[in-house]
Amino acid sequence: MPVSVVFVSDTHVPKRARDLPGPLWDRIEAADVVVHAGDWVDVALLDDLTQRSQRLVGVYGNNDHGVLRERLPEVARVELDGVRFAVVHETGDAKGREQRCAAAFPDVDVLVFGHSHIPWDTTAATGLRLLNPGSPTDRRRQPFPTYLTATAEAGQLRDVVLHRLPVRPPRR
Repeated sequence: MPVSVVFVSDTHVPKRARDLPGPLWDRIEAADVVVHAGDWVDVALLDDLTQRSQRLVGVYGNNDHGVLRERLPEVARVELDGVRFAVVHETGDAKGREQRCAAAFPDVDVLVFGHSHIPWDTTAATGLRLLNPGSPTDRRRQPFPTYLTATAEAGQLRDVVLHRLPVRPPRR
């Protein structure tokens, strides 16, 4: 059966936003699986996502400490309807990323990462697909806050969509 997935990273709640945007919460609650690639900042969001999602796969990021590092791994792996995923926060510099990640994760089909707040969707020569959903709360130099959705089905990742969220004024 197809598995609907929401990919999110670099939420930085409550430092960059008080909460996730409503449209993203709607997607989270409707999805089969939510994947978070780190930089939660506060354990309260981890608790909220755990309660409001059917299944949560997450890792800690460089801004996550204490309880977040106790409860989350640095690297997570999951198989969803035949698609093998790895999730990590940082992958290093954009230059050479595909080759480095393909060497580091030879046994997965999709690597989900965060850290840069820049959406990314490329495929390495080995076939490894690299996805970064950007950030739904801290767009930095990007025109819009973002997240990704997709469907895992019969060993294939389908219907990968980058969603743009409305730009909100910076939190003071």
